[in-house]
Amino acid sequence: DGMNVLFIIVDDLRPVLGCYGDKLVKSPNIDQLGSQSIVFSNAYAQQAVCAPSRVSFLTGRRPDTTRLYDFYSYWRVHAGNYSTMPQYFKENGYVTLSVGKVFHPGVSSNHSDDYPYSWSIPPFHPSAEKYENDKTCRGKDGKLYSNLVCPVNVTEMPEETLPDIQSTEEAIRLLNVMKTNRRKFFLAVGYHKPHIPLRYPQEFLKLYPLENITLAPDPWVPKKLPAVAYNPWMDIRQRDDVEALNVSFPYGPLPDDFQQQIRQSYYAAVSYLDVQIGLLLNALDNVGLSNNTIVVFTADHGWSLGEHGEWAKYSNFDVATRVPLMFYVPGMTTSPVSQGARVFPYLDPFSHIGGSAPQGQSKKVVELVSLFPTLAELAGLQVPPACPETSFDVVLCTEGTSIVHYFNISEEEVEEGREGCDDTEKCFNEEPVAFSQYPRPADTPQWNSDKPKLKDIRVMGYSMRTIDYRYTVWVQFDPNNFSANFKDVHAGELYMMETDPNQDYNIYNNTSHGWFFKKLR
Repeated sequence: DGMNVLFIIVDDLRPVLGCYGDKLVKSPNIDQLGSQSIVFSNAYAQQAVCAPSRVSFLTGRRPDTTRLYDFYSYWRVHAGNYSTMPQYFKENGYVTLSVGKVFHPGVSSNHSDDYPYSWSIPPFHPSAEKYENDKTCRGKDGKLYSNLVCPVNVTEMPEETLPDIQSTEEAIRLLNVMKTNRRKFFLAVGYHKPHIPLRYPQEFLKLYPLENITLAPDPWVPKKLPAVAYNPWMDIRQRDDVEALNVSFPYGPLPDDFQQQIRQSYYAAVSYLDVQIGLLLNALDNVGLSNNTIVVFTADHGWSLGEHGEWAKYSNFDVATRVPLMFYVPGMTTSPVSQGARVFPYLDPFSHIGGSAPQGQSKKVVELVSLFPTLAELAGLQVPPACPETSFDVVLCTEGTSIVHYFNISEEEVEEGREGCDDTEKCFNEEPVAFSQYPRPADTPQWNSDKPKLKDIRVMGYSMRTIDYRYTVWVQFDPNNFSANFKDVHAGELYMMETDPNQDYNIYNNTSHGWFFKKLR
């Protein structure tokens, strides 16, 4: 009880990490955190785009309850005055602090990152953030562009720094302040990379020679993918270097050599991020707080790297919805940590060799909407009650469930990811499921298919992921009354994980739609 919380949230990070079995990436500091944590290998976001996902897990409500599917409404005004996770910690005596991108900035967090409700002091934003989309990438001709692939010399950057470097410095400064004033804290640190543009210090390219970079295992658009399910990656097309390639809309594809460059830069950006995490966790050691601080590490959603001929997020596939999720809880995921112990020595990705296996790995299917009740339970606070069916007028409740009971994992469960089950009907109701959803303006790819505004949404893709399958139905949606009509199904997808782990072979139409399908729907 009474532990501090360090909540690390990364933008657009899919689990390309050593502790998730990726063989190419250099992520020694995040892997070291994983080696002291429980690592969830099947964790999913509720919508694969920044603002809706963040508002969902910070309030513990699903997008149909926050009513945020785009970037243009503030839930307290538009849906209900829901308490947030940091607000709940603040009301329970914690100093709550926000650094970098935690809430999505702008309308969806009231242009204030939900201050003063959620935070004890005004949130910190790095000053270099405003140059993110400026022309700061030097082309082969020596001119500056706003490119997608953007390795840079940091000393040439405005203010001679990058936003994530500034966020790390501020978070470390706050840790030192909190050490002296001895109050419990909830410190949220939000990192921008690997969000596009892939702008990072150029030396990280050295870790990933281009000849080691492969294409996605399935870089083609699957034959039976419904057109409504496809996201045409408009935000990437608008970058100078991609625009110059003159790729056809909506399916592309990008040239193979450029696909490799994107993948190379995504990995390089992850290693740059890893250094920031390493410095931050090392500072936690330095201030002597590693023995009484819970560390959570996750992302708002994933990012396609060419799978299914897609890039970016904006879909219901695992590559877009699946996120890293790990919890370091001293004395629970590790043996008791003595005060002043070095748990997180900084590891240099350029010289560090050898991985570290997770302390515990759970294959249980879990959702980000469960973060709020889980962290409340871990910190010894009263767990917010489950929301009733309609909860627009309920200030404090959660649509997730605490996943703390998954922390003590036995060997056989790790193998299985599910308990033994004889009665199909019973299993069906008890099996853990993750729900995600994605809105579309039409049944075919449009210029606004990736990010339709609320008024333009006509179809909602509701998706459920279990250990065995991903099942998605695209149904008629009315934005005026936020209603989905499950009797009007525009398209469906079904992927069986055992035989089709990459979700390339949609068997929705060649499966008999018996009671199982009725139940799923």
